[in-house]
Amino acid sequence: MNNKIEVFDSTLRDGAQAEGISFSVEDKIKIVRALDALGISYIEAGNPGSNPKDLEFFAHMREEKLKHAKLTAFGSTRRANINVEEDNNVQSLLDANTPAVAIFGKSWDFHVTDIIKTTLEENLAMIQDTIAFFKEKGKEVIFDAEHFFDGYKANPTYAMATLEAAAKGGADWLALCETNGGAFPDEIYKITKEVAGKFPVKVGIHCHNDGGMAVANTVMAVEAGATQVQGTYIGFGERCGNVNLSTVIANLQLKRGKQCIHEDEMMNLTSTARLVAEVSNVAMNEREPYVGNSAFAHKGGMHIDGINKASKSFEHIDPKKVGNQRRVLMSEVSGKSTVLAKIQKINPNIKKNSPETQKLIDRLKELEHEGYQFEGAESTFDLVIRKHLGKYKPFFELINYKIIGENQPGGENIASALVKINVEGKIEMTVAEGVGPVHALDKALRKALETFYPQLKEVHLKDYKVRVLDTTIATASKVRVLIESTDGYNVWTTVGVSSDIIEASWIALVDSIEYKLIKDIEDKIRAYI
Repeated sequence: MNNKIEVFDSTLRDGAQAEGISFSVEDKIKIVRALDALGISYIEAGNPGSNPKDLEFFAHMREEKLKHAKLTAFGSTRRANINVEEDNNVQSLLDANTPAVAIFGKSWDFHVTDIIKTTLEENLAMIQDTIAFFKEKGKEVIFDAEHFFDGYKANPTYAMATLEAAAKGGADWLALCETNGGAFPDEIYKITKEVAGKFPVKVGIHCHNDGGMAVANTVMAVEAGATQVQGTYIGFGERCGNVNLSTVIANLQLKRGKQCIHEDEMMNLTSTARLVAEVSNVAMNEREPYVGNSAFAHKGGMHIDGINKASKSFEHIDPKKVGNQRRVLMSEVSGKSTVLAKIQKINPNIKKNSPETQKLIDRLKELEHEGYQFEGAESTFDLVIRKHLGKYKPFFELINYKIIGENQPGGENIASALVKINVEGKIEMTVAEGVGPVHALDKALRKALETFYPQLKEVHLKDYKVRVLDTTIATASKVRVLIESTDGYNVWTTVGVSSDIIEASWIALVDSIEYKLIKDIEDKIRAYI
């Protein structure tokens, strides 16, 4: 049996149709390079006939040399009742000059008669003509049978006829699209198996997640004979999204013995997911299987005790296989052994029954009583340990800061922040504007510190969350601020608590910067050793 599965990524086309997603040309190029480095087989990068941005992208990509992936342009069959050579969208696809094209056509009779309003016979001709045209031009052609599963359930004879037309046109792939996302795995398996048994053409699967079963549906299609899986790398797309390819790749390769990407690249699944999220400007789902920050996070004492004794007791795979890592979360339910493990990362000589261990446990409980939460902000607890053990030296001293808010014409809220700091006797004072006081404060502090620590230019905030801790006292209540930061490679989270939201933000912001600077020093020491 052939275990090779071709992975077809549509992040830059289907993913771009997700709410809140807008790629620049440079964004698309970065994602193409990352997916190509991972070993993705096909990258569907847009519809060259739909907008000038995609035209510019495809023009640039003529100079880009990909190592693994085939760049793929996407478009529809010719329009009804015209010659394929006269269709402008078809010509745009040809002008994109990609080695492969994905052509979508209607396979549900309802869509033919009621949506594009043509005859069933003409639709079959549109499919065959368009695919034959591109085959004559030397292109690899993937036929996306849109709404195939709904079409099959409504009129199986006609749905299969659309595949027959594509096969007659010379299609290299018949991709069965579960466009509405509502099918069940048993349906997908049965129908895909029938198609794979009838046509000599290779079969692909394209699932959406409206019923929450896109991954299961994709895996079942592969079990039924599909050898190409289409989706978006971290699952965003129309409505509830497309199938998440990072999950599918891991499931098929680690659990089903299929080869989706080169084995050596599996360790890059997580870093690629974070890069795609970063470039797409979306907050990555922390609970994403395999690649999420919480995928191998443990909090309950029994769970932590279990993984310490045998990792397989509460982990279905070794997180290192996908480039992720185990996280033991700090909280009042974690137990002394968890706190000790955190301490020993900083000072291996501290023992379980040492006074320092109990003092830190007591301090943890005090801080959590004040409103701190460390299970999502281990970086702040790392600093708490360092301060308690005398392993901490501040990188700067705050002299003062001042924030001024103003409402400009048009209703735009602008804030200005002035920050004055002392770094080893040198005074630096900077001013910055931002969208709101915290943004302005963040910019001003970084601007001041970059004079002394230029590596902070790489750092920016990924996420900012505020939680009111006691709603019964209204505006006098404490707030907890969580800040997630990144330098493009690593991600860390810090926390601050205060009855003043600016002060809580400042505490979390300072911790974020100092954690980055400490880790950079430690990384240099390890590299030297």
